[in-house]
Amino acid sequence: MDHKVPYDNSGIWKRSTQNFVFYGTGLAIGGGALWLGDENRLGDTFWRAADAMVMSGITTQTMKWVFQRERPSQTDDPNKFFQGWGAHSFPSNEVGAISAAVTPFIATYGKEQPSVYLLALLPAYDAVARVKTHGHWQSDVLVGAAVGTGMGLWAVHRSSPWTISLLPDGFRLGYSHYFD
Repeated sequence: MDHKVPYDNSGIWKRSTQNFVFYGTGLAIGGGALWLGDENRLGDTFWRAADAMVMSGITTQTMKWVFQRERPSQTDDPNKFFQGWGAHSFPSNEVGAISAAVTPFIATYGKEQPSVYLLALLPAYDAVARVKTHGHWQSDVLVGAAVGTGMGLWAVHRSSPWTISLLPDGFRLGYSHYFD
């Protein structure tokens, strides 16, 4: 399954475009959560997406430390696991985070607004781009997507967003609601 594809760091596959999608997703989720608060459905979904991104990041980073797989840019052998602290290929943190961000929106709004399923193109794009720029093997991005999707579903099925539960009375005030 894992193999090197021809290197392509041009056009839409450029690393800078990947970074724009990754950081843009994080900023959109964080900004939306803070702007809307958690008192309406959309704000609650943003907070759940934030929870999923945090948990996906923790999980994928822990897995990177455990598995220590070399990236395609470091080796031609996809079976090089446990290679030391410089090997951080498995799984893809970026694909995991973007998958985690979009899953709560798809799970919450997908039945009533089918166009929301188009959000799945974001992690799919990032997965292909990471493989093309030799940042990850194919299995890295698939496992990253699975972790992110799993964390997104976990966040949706909780009684309330995890980050909100850490606050004494929740986050009742979104900046778009009140300017006290």
